[in-house]
Amino acid sequence: MIRRYDFGIPFPTEAVVLDLTPNPEPLPHFTKKGTKLNFFLKLERDTVVYGLGESNRGLNKRGYLYESFCSDTSTHTPDIFSMYGAHNFLLISGKNTFGVFIDCPEKITFDIGYSDYDDLKISGESTDYTIYIIEEDNLRSIIRSFRTLIGESYIPPKWGFGYQQSRWGYSKESEFYDIADQYQNLDIPLESIYMDIDYMEAYKDFTVDPSRFPNFKTMVSDLRSRGIRLVPIIDAGVKIEEGYSVYEEGVEHGYFCEDETGKPFVAAVWPGRVHFPDFINPAARKWFGEKYKILTDCGIDGFWNDMNEPAIFYSEEGLEETFSYLDSIRDTNIGIKESFGMREAIENLSNNPKDYDRFYHNHNGERIVHRKLHNLYGYMMTRAASEGLHSIQEDKRFLLFSRASYIGMHRYGGIWTGDNSSWWEHLLLNIKMMPSLNMCGFLYSGADLGGFGCDTTYDLMIRWLQFGLFTPLMRNHSAISTREQELYQFSSTGYFSKLLKFRYRLLPYLYSEFIKAVKCHEMFFLPLSFEYEHDSLSRSVEDQLLIGESLMSAPVYTQNAAGRYVYLPESMLMVKFDSRLERTCEILEKGHHFIDLSLEEFVLFIKRNKFLMLAPEANNTDSLDCTSFEIIGYSDKTDVLSYDFYDDDGISSKVDLSSMLQVQISKKDSVWKLSNQIPQIKITKIDIMEASVY
Repeated sequence: MIRRYDFGIPFPTEAVVLDLTPNPEPLPHFTKKGTKLNFFLKLERDTVVYGLGESNRGLNKRGYLYESFCSDTSTHTPDIFSMYGAHNFLLISGKNTFGVFIDCPEKITFDIGYSDYDDLKISGESTDYTIYIIEEDNLRSIIRSFRTLIGESYIPPKWGFGYQQSRWGYSKESEFYDIADQYQNLDIPLESIYMDIDYMEAYKDFTVDPSRFPNFKTMVSDLRSRGIRLVPIIDAGVKIEEGYSVYEEGVEHGYFCEDETGKPFVAAVWPGRVHFPDFINPAARKWFGEKYKILTDCGIDGFWNDMNEPAIFYSEEGLEETFSYLDSIRDTNIGIKESFGMREAIENLSNNPKDYDRFYHNHNGERIVHRKLHNLYGYMMTRAASEGLHSIQEDKRFLLFSRASYIGMHRYGGIWTGDNSSWWEHLLLNIKMMPSLNMCGFLYSGADLGGFGCDTTYDLMIRWLQFGLFTPLMRNHSAISTREQELYQFSSTGYFSKLLKFRYRLLPYLYSEFIKAVKCHEMFFLPLSFEYEHDSLSRSVEDQLLIGESLMSAPVYTQNAAGRYVYLPESMLMVKFDSRLERTCEILEKGHHFIDLSLEEFVLFIKRNKFLMLAPEANNTDSLDCTSFEIIGYSDKTDVLSYDFYDDDGISSKVDLSSMLQVQISKKDSVWKLSNQIPQIKITKIDIMEASVY
């Protein structure tokens, strides 16, 4: 059951797709204080609080403070309150179990046991918002109802599940050819190469620098013929430059956000001074979205939207305030107070919250200050791109994901988890963040493998890839001036080749489970407690994830670890892969186990009475064979196992589960065989481990 409660006059964020009548009764569970967004809930000591999508710390959010305010904060240390996304959904699991979604685009603070461990306090400045309360029989049913409320998640093309290489700093045609050559000469799979800001002419959106990419369209075609796609970045800020058509059109038609005087607001990002498109304005969205055709006409069919919190290096007003302060102390005896003041003045230039009060949006003729709609900006930019790409070719899926987001954007694109660092702590954060994002509708997601900032290491890259095998978005991305971390940069590349080939063996299962999760409003990554709800120990496990119907991942995420402890809520089949990706299988009973794992070893677990279909090795999705499979599985006192397998052409917009195939195997005379004939599928080998006692 979903109930809606309106307070004031909520802004139409279009985060939800169900038109529910507001409930006149008092809001259940919470105590309200005052006219602003201010709610209180007493938590029992064993209550677990899930949710908040892209946020810091653990899967259970108890004990800290979180701010829903899209923020360009690249150093994700444990003390930060906000990240790139704003996902205002909580799932309270305790004596009273329910979900709550606060649909409000302004800043919201979630104090979940920070001030007092037993108190949940939700507060904000707004008096205009909608709250949805979702109550069902169990955690997964609550998620299904919430996901039904907010609408079906974005589905990328199948090639978006392949291995992708990116780095800020690729700046000329020869580098892209060299990357492709290096990967392919070493037989390391590669699906796409990303183009960060250096492909543009003077960092201008929808341009390609002709001096560094004189044969851009040919390069796109050449690499595509080798099974490799190019994926360019698009930033939110439009450079102020006479003769630049995007700038001139935006000014002419009033498509940019305005300052207090009604002139286009001036801020700065990569190109220097820019204007921000007013993505709240449908006409501006249509105009900006159709600009993607400049690049699709060159053969591009994937994009990533960035800097769309929006990130601001400085505003004109902020710059003036900083220079004024520095001038005021120029001729003084600069002591500790002035020294700290200088540092603060410079640091506050970038992403200063005061700047969000300095520009305005046009919503149906009404001027609204940006601060009140801040969390919608990245969402609406990606909506503009999605709708624009749909108008360019409506029957085709394009790859599209974003840095900033709000619930609702999940219908238009995926997200990556922003500019992380090459820290073991961020590998663990990546693991814990995946289910939280799924709860909020963001299924196509992943982190920058190996870490974006700082210098990665061989062992960190291996361990991150071992988890990245299972994330829908599998992208290696790093920052300019950091250690180069393309997989061929390391002294030993053979293991990387085998590991990525295994990703393609897994891909049909991952794709099938992803599509089913989208269409059935399920999660792709599940915490153990969502399936084993009555197993109390499962509630405290945050570093093992269920992946679709059949699998559990238990990655290693600590440096120099010789293995890890694993908790099994039921007996499972452990499949251990060595450095040659050859496997050994063992049935482990319910309980705690220590698994020995050297650096180039990892495990996956197959659940009881389930199996996994593995395709032949491939180097990209063009060469992936989704008709021939090897089966490995675990039978516990049953002679029949089945799996609903979904596949399609991977590119057309129509996705229909009615074409799903049921693959059924059964045991007869001690031999497991395919028991139903499926012309589209060939099973080459069946390897089923059986419980010792039937």
